[in-house]
Amino acid sequence: MAASLLQTFPRIHAPLDPGFIPAVLANRSYRAAVAAASNTTTLGIALERENGLVYRADLQIFAPGSEYDADTLRVVDRHIKFLLWAKGGWKLYLSGPGQICREMQARYAKGGMREFDAQLMQKAYDLPFTVAIVAPADMPDAKEITSSIGGHLEGCRIGFDLGASDYKISAVIDGEAVFSDEIPWHPVVQSDPNYHYQHIADGFKLAASKMPRVDAIGGSSAGIYVDNCPKVASLFRSVPPEQFDKVIKPMFLNLQKEWGVPLVVINDGDVTALAGAMSLKKNAMLGIAMGSSEAAGYLDPAGSIPGYLNELAFAPVDFNEQTVADEWSGDRGVGALYFSQQAVNKLAPAAGITFPAEMPLPERLKVVQEKANAGDPAAEKIFETIGVYLGYTLPHYAEYYAYENVLILGRVTSGRGGEIILQKAKEVFEQEFPQDAARITLYVPDEKSRRVGQSVAAASLPEMK
Repeated sequence: MAASLLQTFPRIHAPLDPGFIPAVLANRSYRAAVAAASNTTTLGIALERENGLVYRADLQIFAPGSEYDADTLRVVDRHIKFLLWAKGGWKLYLSGPGQICREMQARYAKGGMREFDAQLMQKAYDLPFTVAIVAPADMPDAKEITSSIGGHLEGCRIGFDLGASDYKISAVIDGEAVFSDEIPWHPVVQSDPNYHYQHIADGFKLAASKMPRVDAIGGSSAGIYVDNCPKVASLFRSVPPEQFDKVIKPMFLNLQKEWGVPLVVINDGDVTALAGAMSLKKNAMLGIAMGSSEAAGYLDPAGSIPGYLNELAFAPVDFNEQTVADEWSGDRGVGALYFSQQAVNKLAPAAGITFPAEMPLPERLKVVQEKANAGDPAAEKIFETIGVYLGYTLPHYAEYYAYENVLILGRVTSGRGGEIILQKAKEVFEQEFPQDAARITLYVPDEKSRRVGQSVAAASLPEMK
């Protein structure tokens, strides 16, 4: 059997993760081999999401029976998984070699290795997840739609951002934040839905007390939101399903009724991208927030949101099959373990940094950040490793998103550690991917807006009638 085409280790090493295999290098190695071969074929791939919208992303692959069959399955699996979490969809269409299509169909079936992904998509779209194997002529054409969002600054507005360790709240008058605060809370472990409702309601009251009136409320939160209703959200994972459906799903609809003003809540990644577009006055924006998990959002070159899922916490960035598995999805090499406080926790043992078993992740991050601020070389290596991850992942994201600007923020990027992440990412980007680096610009907000800018941008979401 031929050596794998996917064992492509980076030239700039991740100090604490020598097994890191950047997805962009593995994919490019495979594509280069396919381009030079004659025994190739096309695998048609399409994803259908809400309202009949369709995203197409076909692959050129080796025809079955080559010495690279295992590599082909790996590339196809990672590509489909990335598409699913980046673009979203309840129905996957496949057209091409039967054995590859059937293998993917089995992986997304009950009991298959991608059952988690299928179940989450079913929750997100309220439809059974389906893998349809069809003839090439029956593949659906791409169908996209975009919508403008945010940028409404007039009046007295409440803006909020729900994180796993704190809840950011702002009072905004005519586009200026007159009050911002971070309220500690611990939603992930709370099974009582009223805990969540009461904390959010109390935050609204606090912000309202800083203004003469409230005209609109806008917010962001980790998870999948459709029509102001959370469909999948790790913040509420401990709430029993029946109580989730009864209290959590309609929570923001009920809060809107209580306040009697326009209220909009969307995925925090999209608000990250919106914050970047508003502050920099630029479109084609990818926003990446490194907090309790990885959140991402995207504004296209026209400044519109295409309605993609953008849940890059579950999207693969590392082809190392032996790396640490994500505790929720069970998959390996996905973004949450590379661009969040989970990444810091994952890398700490290799840096020789230990924590009490009962210490929560936000506190562990603070410990490492304090060490880095004090010049501790071991702590600095953690952030240097994350920077290498980022430098090799940005061109990977560019293969799925047409972006020219990227805004990096979130609690992990605070202090000296954040400076190291960006410095190392730029080094990798410029040395290894000069063409990408020439057209893509990295931005970071200042320290204050890095931590509360999310809630201020969220305040601009609702349009006042």
